[in-house]
Amino acid sequence: MAAVFLVTLYEYSPLFYIAVVFTCFIVTTGLVLGWFGWDVPVILRNSEETQFSTRAFKKQMRQVKNPFGLEITNSSAASLATGVTLTTDCLEDSRLTCYWGCSVQKLYEALQKHVYCFRISTPQALEEALYSDYLHREQYFIKKHSKEEIYCQLPSSTGVEDFGPVPRSRYPLVALLTLADEDDREIYDIISMVSVIHIPDKTYKLPCRILYQYLILAQGQFYDLKQLFMSANNSATPSRDQSPADGSVEHSLLEKAGLAGAEVDPVEESSKDCVVCQNGGVNWVLLPCRHACLCDSCVCYFKQCPMCRQFVQESFALCGQKEADKDILETS
Repeated sequence: MAAVFLVTLYEYSPLFYIAVVFTCFIVTTGLVLGWFGWDVPVILRNSEETQFSTRAFKKQMRQVKNPFGLEITNSSAASLATGVTLTTDCLEDSRLTCYWGCSVQKLYEALQKHVYCFRISTPQALEEALYSDYLHREQYFIKKHSKEEIYCQLPSSTGVEDFGPVPRSRYPLVALLTLADEDDREIYDIISMVSVIHIPDKTYKLPCRILYQYLILAQGQFYDLKQLFMSANNSATPSRDQSPADGSVEHSLLEKAGLAGAEVDPVEESSKDCVVCQNGGVNWVLLPCRHACLCDSCVCYFKQCPMCRQFVQESFALCGQKEADKDILETS
């Protein structure tokens, strides 16, 4: 009987279409707005829900002081034949030990031994872990805050002109910085720093640069020291050899992160503006791309880095909220 009634209504009443469409509209609206209490996934979300659902995990940072600093001076002129000039900047008296032709495998085995067996706090400890698997060794005494330029060169008597094709079994140069005074090793968490340096030769002619830097901690850990990338207000693309202004910005960020050794003069505030709002100061580093580009207010709105569009997995603050408030009070 009901079926006959619906068929009759369908055939003779145009209001049937209106009733069906209106009913479907009401049911759909109720599902989207949650009138019926059912948890139905929908695409529509407001901005507040998007903000909290896309927030990346924030890392808890530990601040440590790095007593070592090492840079390459005039990297364009460095080569295996002419040598390389290294500039050191250490907070305490230190020793720079250079190992030419160090075995790649033995070096990483030595770093693992630091974790499980013994501590690499002296050049002798590293040499024992390497089983002396290197071609030549040089050592220099570095006075604190001296910023000395050390010239290193592989002797021609070794007869080495290149280290073969890639992948190589030996690094051209491994530089080890250690604290000279044993008492200083009780003060700092970081007791040594290992720098792996590429030097061009006849086979592999890419420019001289630091490939890796490892911070060796007294507790038995070691960490890969990474550079932070910060946007500049000018349109020029930063090169590998940074200008003094760019270097001071980078050093300021590393100092706040606890990875810089010496104090530097504060940089201009215009070079630390958030790339989104251009108002707040940059305080957040996005991982894994390592772009320092967002302020405290804008960091919660981005699931992707605004500079490279890479998805943000983690983030950390260069300074805590209390320190940031203190900086604002000092500048006001």
